Amino acid sequence: MSPRSIGAVYILVVIVVVFSIALPSTYPTLATVKQVANGYSITALAALALVVPLATRTFDLSFAYVMTLSGVTAAHFVVHGMSAFAAMLLGMLVALVIGVVNGLVVVVMRIDSFIGTLATGSLVQAFIIFFTNAQIISGVELAGGFSQLAQVQIVGLTGPAVYAVVVALVLWFVLEHTVVGRRIYAVGFNPDAARLATIAVDRIRFGGLLVSAGVAGFAGLCLASSISAGSPTAGTAYLLPAFAAVFVGATQLKRGRFNAWGTLIAVVMLGAGTVGLSLSAAPNYAADMFTGVVLIGALAATGLQRRRIRRG
Repeated sequence: MSPRSIGAVYILVVIVVVFSIALPSTYPTLATVKQVANGYSITALAALALVVPLATRTFDLSFAYVMTLSGVTAAHFVVHGMSAFAAMLLGMLVALVIGVVNGLVVVVMRIDSFIGTLATGSLVQAFIIFFTNAQIISGVELAGGFSQLAQVQIVGLTGPAVYAVVVALVLWFVLEHTVVGRRIYAVGFNPDAARLATIAVDRIRFGGLLVSAGVAGFAGLCLASSISAGSPTAGTAYLLPAFAAVFVGATQLKRGRFNAWGTLIAVVMLGAGTVGLSLSAAPNYAADMFTGVVLIGALAATGLQRRRIRRG
């Protein structure tokens, strides 16, 4: 229960108390809880997509564009008569193809992951603009089974909120309770030592990028389903919030380690703050400023904790 282990929880409590005092009739309500859970479920999925590659010390800046690509791909084929299930499979397939491309660029060609995935993301965005002619893909066909992926209600929550918990559960189990998870963390903390321990570092990093693309692709399908359209810029808005959440999450529970439950805690904290700002009629830039400040603080805290762990 130390603030050093679950600092975001204490910040969340402070946020809730402050906005409950400032907005007693609108903020401390069940509707606000549902708004945070449902409104930030796609952000949670996007952030969870980054947990595994970052745990291997590999950046993936293309995930937001992969989200967009999977969404517009599925929407396009649904509008043109394909079944929703088959179109979603195609959306996931193209996402995994980008994951393979990222793996080739970063692992095989030895290009820095920050630069390599940024370049891949730029190419994906260019293809999306070409594919959609910069127009939103819409149609009555998207209001049927395709929209049910995100709009289905499960115990009062929308589908993506439940999916995010399931994905977090799977990531937690793999990272904390399997040999693969221990190898992932070993690669992230010291890849040279991991190689000496006969760990297939390149294979682990390649797999991390595939996982990132797969989860991001699914998040993109949920996003397109929630708006019943394929927008050529839909995923871009999730780039900063997802990185902010995953880096804040690395300071929670497993200090200095990227982890699934810490990431979800960070998403809830960011969501609670942003919703509070929205209800208080704060300027439009306030939410981005809040996210940016939290990200800088999280980066500083994560770096400090990693250095302490290595010295220890």
